[in-house]
Amino acid sequence: MPYRVRMRDRPWHCRHWFAVDVGVAAFFLLLDTWLTLAGASWWPADPDTPAWILLGIQAAACSTLAVRRLAPLTVLTVLAGFTLLVTLSISPFGVLTPAHDANLWAPFATVVAAYGPFFYGRTRQDRRTALIALAVLTIVVARPWEPSLMVIMIGVLRTALGPLLALYFDARRRLVLALTERAERAERERHLLAEQARTEERARLAGEMHDVVTHRVSLMVLQAGALRITTTEETTKQAAEELRAAGCQALDELRDLIGILRTKTEGEQTPLAAGLAALAAESTAIGTPAELREQGDRSLASPVVARTAYRIVREALTNVRKHAPGARVTVRVEYHETRVRVTVHNTPPAGEPSDSLVGTGSGLGLDHLRQRIELVHGTLHAGPTPDGGFGVEATMPAYVPTAESVGVIP
Repeated sequence: MPYRVRMRDRPWHCRHWFAVDVGVAAFFLLLDTWLTLAGASWWPADPDTPAWILLGIQAAACSTLAVRRLAPLTVLTVLAGFTLLVTLSISPFGVLTPAHDANLWAPFATVVAAYGPFFYGRTRQDRRTALIALAVLTIVVARPWEPSLMVIMIGVLRTALGPLLALYFDARRRLVLALTERAERAERERHLLAEQARTEERARLAGEMHDVVTHRVSLMVLQAGALRITTTEETTKQAAEELRAAGCQALDELRDLIGILRTKTEGEQTPLAAGLAALAAESTAIGTPAELREQGDRSLASPVVARTAYRIVREALTNVRKHAPGARVTVRVEYHETRVRVTVHNTPPAGEPSDSLVGTGSGLGLDHLRQRIELVHGTLHAGPTPDGGFGVEATMPAYVPTAESVGVIP
C-alpha cells in the first residue's frame, strides 16, 4: 500500500505550494530584472525600445515559474525560447549590443525551470522531452560558436545544476517512501503477530477453563441430581435441587466466557428473551412491582448479549428488593441493529430496608456486573436519580461472537 500523508499533517509549503511557487516566480522576476539593469546580463549600454520590450518579455518568462509544478516542460521551453530570442537579438544581425559581451544571456530563472521537468515529470516521455529541451538550452546559453571557456563552464553549470538537484531530491524521496513503506509493513506484521499471540492465549485459557472448572462443576451437578432423586427427605431434596440449579447456571455462565475467549461464530442461535418477563412477574409477585418495556426486535441481540441483559435485570431487581422496599421498578430494553440498551429504574423506597436482608449480599454485585459487561465491550452506569430513586443503565454491542457448540458442557 503506497504511503500517504494527510494534507493537514504536511508542512506549510506543501499545503500551500502554489503560493510558494508564486513567491519563487516573483523573486526571480525581480532578481533577473535587477541583474539585467545592473549590466550583469544582456542589457545594452544605451537601451532603446527593443531592449525594454525584451526586458518585459523576460519578466513574463520568469513569471511562468508560478506554474512550474503544473507545466514544468512548458516553463523550461518558454525560458529556453526567451534565451534563444535574446541570443538572436545580439547576433551580428541583431538589434542589441550588450554592454558586456562576456556575460550570459540566460536569466537565473532557468536554474529553477530546468529543475521542474526532472522532479515533477510523470512519465519517461516527459523526461526525454525535457532532455532535448535542456540540450537546446545548454547550447544556446554556452554559445559554442563564440568560444569562451568561462561562458561555456558557467552556462553548462547553470543548466545542469537544476537537473542534478532534481535527480538527487527525487532519489531521496523514493528512498524515504521505500523506508516508510517498509516501516509500515513491519508495524502491520507486529500487530498481526501480537493479535495472533492474543488469540492463542485466549484459546489456551478457554481450554484450561473447560478442562478444569467445567469438569468439576459438572460432577457437582450430577451428584446433586442423583441426591435429589435418591433422598426421601424433602428438605434435602430441595437443597439438592437448588445446588443442581446453581451448578447449571454456573456452567451456562462459563459457556459464555469460553465462547467469548474462543471467538467462534459457528452454531450461534438467538436465545429467547422470555426470561425478562418471568423476572418482572416474579418481582411483582413478591411485592416489588416491575414493569417491562421492550422496544425493537429481540433477535438483534446475540446470545451472549441477551444473557448479559438478563443478568443485569436480575441483579438490579435483586438490589431493589434489598435496598428499596416498596419501590416500583421500570425495566426498559431497547434492541437496535448495533447496540442493546438496558435501563432499570426504581422509584424512592416506601420504607426502610431490612438490615438482615441487606447483609445477605457481598456488596460486589454491581462490580461483578460491570466486569461482565466490560467483557462484551459494553458500559455500565449506576447511581441515584433526580427523583430520589436509583437507576442502572447498560449499553452493549448487539453482536458479540461466541461459541455455543464447542462442547463446553459434557
